[in-house]
Amino acid sequence: MGTTDVVRGTVAVDGEKASYLTAGRDGPPVLLLHGTYWSRVWLPVLEHLAEAGLRPVAVDLPGLGRSGGELTPETATVPALADWVTRFVSTMDIAGPVAVGAHDIGGAIAQHLLVRGGLEVSRLALVNSVTYDSWPAPHVARFRDPGAADGLVAARREAVTAALAGAATEQLVEEYVEPWTEPRVRRSWLALAGAADHRYTLDLVPALRRSTTPKLLIWGEDDAFESVVYAERFAAEMPNTTLIRIPEADHIPTENAPGRIADALAEFFTG
Repeated sequence: MGTTDVVRGTVAVDGEKASYLTAGRDGPPVLLLHGTYWSRVWLPVLEHLAEAGLRPVAVDLPGLGRSGGELTPETATVPALADWVTRFVSTMDIAGPVAVGAHDIGGAIAQHLLVRGGLEVSRLALVNSVTYDSWPAPHVARFRDPGAADGLVAARREAVTAALAGAATEQLVEEYVEPWTEPRVRRSWLALAGAADHRYTLDLVPALRRSTTPKLLIWGEDDAFESVVYAERFAAEMPNTTLIRIPEADHIPTENAPGRIADALAEFFTG
């Protein structure tokens, strides 16, 4: 890897800046969604996906990462964010069926897009995603209490350090945490935490069981919150699903095994 530049671009969605990371120029698009972090989780695999002939687009959800705007309890729900993603894809002029990769709560958005429409999803890859009733994790749910907001940055630093597992360095942790130093992003994240509700994935289960769309699960085995047990259940119940386990990796396995995960994603997305 390393011969394809990763760049950050912006488009306007709903009058606000939507920021995204991308690599490559041609080839089939791959939409990559984050959850309680931001597009940084996809950076380790973008170059490889581009070199495999794909055009990965890792977008920052509104109010998070480098995107503008600010989430509210109403706009931070999974259905509302799925609608926003559909508008982003339309603004980007991404036509035809779209392959989607998703992490964390981004996986709930992706599952919603797959079975509730708004976007024609050709293939779905979930990386340590929320499923069934696995969420919100306690370290996210506790921020439903407004009194906990003062400790958000410190709590996010602690969560990132654990999620990165063996890949955690002081510099990498600070890269992940940096967006939360902005008050607007902190407010958006609190809205996302407040809107987190596992009924948004539980309600999708019957339709997911009927879906024959190819699905790939990639899971850091040491994730204490999005347990691999949920991935095993999903793989057993949902048609056309393959599970790849990543040992010695926690909630952000793209940082622990970028080469292996990039290879798996590239093979899956190129069909």
